[in-house]
Amino acid sequence: MLDTVIEQARVIDPETGLDDILNIGIHRGRITHLTPTALDALTRIDATGLVACPGFIDLHSHGQDLTGLRLQALDGVTTALELEAGAGPVDAVYRRAADEGRPIHYGYSASWAAARMAALGDTPMPVHTVLNDLGNPAWQRHASRAETARIAQIVETQLAEGALGIGMLLGYCAGASTAEFRSMAELARDHSMTAFTHIRELRAFNPASPVDGVEELVRVALDSGAHLHCCHVNSTARTHIDAVADALCAARDKGAVLTTEAYPYATAMTPVGAPFLAPHRLKDAGLDHRAVKDPATGQPLPDTATLRRMRRDSPETLVLFELFREADTARADLLGRALFGDHTAIASDAMPTGVGPSAWPPPEAAPTHPRGAGTFSRTLRLFTGSTSRRTLPEVIARMTLVPADIAAASAPALRAKGRIQIGCDADITIFDQQTVTDRASFAAPLRASTGIEHVLVAGQRVVCDGALDTTALPGRAIRNT
Repeated sequence: MLDTVIEQARVIDPETGLDDILNIGIHRGRITHLTPTALDALTRIDATGLVACPGFIDLHSHGQDLTGLRLQALDGVTTALELEAGAGPVDAVYRRAADEGRPIHYGYSASWAAARMAALGDTPMPVHTVLNDLGNPAWQRHASRAETARIAQIVETQLAEGALGIGMLLGYCAGASTAEFRSMAELARDHSMTAFTHIRELRAFNPASPVDGVEELVRVALDSGAHLHCCHVNSTARTHIDAVADALCAARDKGAVLTTEAYPYATAMTPVGAPFLAPHRLKDAGLDHRAVKDPATGQPLPDTATLRRMRRDSPETLVLFELFREADTARADLLGRALFGDHTAIASDAMPTGVGPSAWPPPEAAPTHPRGAGTFSRTLRLFTGSTSRRTLPEVIARMTLVPADIAAASAPALRAKGRIQIGCDADITIFDQQTVTDRASFAAPLRASTGIEHVLVAGQRVVCDGALDTTALPGRAIRNT
């Protein structure tokens, strides 16, 4: 007797090209049958008229709180990893997550930023998200040779504790040298892992910079031979996505191992103390204080003096940052070109919700970004259907198989995910292509998506008939062992 059978679904497997009406048999958390023949099981899910595909994999989710992961489950996500910022100490963060329980799978890279904060401050690594301290200039200064060695030692310890590669917030640290970046890339290479990198700004936005972020990424990738992953290429490249894509493609032709990701929004979120939000840097990019918005109101900051005061007094405060106007018809296709570039996955860059786990459903209004609740449904809404140039299997691949393959070296468990095949993990998302949509907005960023009818994590239903089961906590830790 099988545990569960999903009946009469349109089953899409992006790796094999499978696209057919089938029944999916599940036993002990694995897919055991893919067949048009009727199956007997303890639990039956009628998926007639629905699409069944691998559960979505998010490589870039800072929203690791329970509320954030529940919202991601309602967006079809079955695995949410914190690989850009990372966490530390890794073992303590994994233990805390396991003690609390998680509705979907989770995992963390070794945080270079947290290691730098500890090494330069000569303090133990604190158990908290590094986002709280990104705007603090103390960790952004140049590191001595001894300090760089200490950073590497801390990072290597985190890798030994199971971290999934190295997360590098390079774009927030002007004092880090290219040599330090290269040393981290070589460390990742030596451990057969990936460095997930928030690169520095392009020189197009900061003409005075001695280093162009993409040029540096390419140079380090070629010199080190490491797999470097460029996080959120849409916010890095902004309106220069074609030039960045060309540079990455040319580097791959020379042997560089480079991948990237993007999210389907033209507005970012970041601590106000980020170097690229300094008024003179905004001016270099052709912007001003109006590009920076208060997430609580959605309104632009009133003047440059307010921006300066916030950067001085509360650099950790999260703000919205408008990359370009989505309504600008001349730039209407920028997001599509970012999302569907070569070797590009869909990833949310979800932010913490700031809402405790007991508040469910959560209040829809919160000072955060809607991408944590709506990235994957929004992608389906925008890029599938009769008017889209993208096929449904192609879009699904960017949310499942592509991220699984990008992170597989650092997270071997992902080789059994991102696929609907016999023997693979029963992490499955079932949605209605006609109704699936994001509902989160900047006014209501915690509004859950709809049209995601069922989500199975390790064979257990977390979402049933579009509703979250708050008692279901089948998420498992994903480590590098």
